[in-house]
Amino acid sequence: MSPAEEERILPLPERWPRASKFALSACAAAVAELVTFPLDLTKTRLQVQGEAAVHRNGAAAGQAIPYRGMLRTAAGIVQEEGLQKLWQGATPAVYRHIVYSGVRMVAYEHLRDSVLGRSEDESFPFWKAVVGGMSAGAIGQFFASPTDLVKVQMQMEGKRKLEGKPLRFRGVHHAFMKILSEGGIRGLWAGWVPNVQRAALVNMGDLTTYDSVKHFLLLNTPLVDNSVTHSVASCCSGVVAAVLGTPADVVKTRIMNQPRDKQGRGLLYKSSTDCLIQTVQGEGFMSLYKGFVPTWMRM
Repeated sequence: MSPAEEERILPLPERWPRASKFALSACAAAVAELVTFPLDLTKTRLQVQGEAAVHRNGAAAGQAIPYRGMLRTAAGIVQEEGLQKLWQGATPAVYRHIVYSGVRMVAYEHLRDSVLGRSEDESFPFWKAVVGGMSAGAIGQFFASPTDLVKVQMQMEGKRKLEGKPLRFRGVHHAFMKILSEGGIRGLWAGWVPNVQRAALVNMGDLTTYDSVKHFLLLNTPLVDNSVTHSVASCCSGVVAAVLGTPADVVKTRIMNQPRDKQGRGLLYKSSTDCLIQTVQGEGFMSLYKGFVPTWMRM
């Protein structure tokens, strides 16, 4: 039997390992995204509640919405907009995961094998795994940023309707085309800086904390290497990742959701730094952690 014939009878995962890995990871990410999406929408709504820059510019005069916690916000969305609106913006979120997962996987394997390199014994040092994970996450998030932009803006459409404002988009395709026509290619990457920062910080917190907590538990407690140990380590790594990433996520959401002029320039914030300063000055430091609980629960 020739090598070509042998290759043809191999299972698909063995013939195209990277393509199979990408397809499986994309499907798993899409399912996870759909299941947890109501938490993401609730998080986005929480992050823009009480936005000082909006009130300072008079954009919400007489229509201020009192701050509500995660459960009351979710219940309010169901009561005021309908149950199905908890999944508004889910389509670009799935697109985002497909792009993010694929690019991150390819970038990580390239960094591991060609840039950072393995040790002489073929192991991959922990510090290289952290650097590779942060870098791959940042690269993946950069390419997926346009889908994040559309997702955030679609998540806010229900709130705009309640406030008597016109809806911005008729659907996902219309959203991409409208943003592109008004702001050009650059407009699709609005908010990419805090978006990339968030991805890098979340990957760093997740990778470093998970291994550290697991090793601590195995060395200092009666726990063995089982599902309980993995669950505790995952919960702890999720907390650290949320603590590190939520401030950048709040800034990202506000940058992406702000109104823009005909050239696609933001009317509330000049940059992510300006958004950070205005948020802290107008609402206090803890406003950077609006939406923390649903963020952590999604981790």
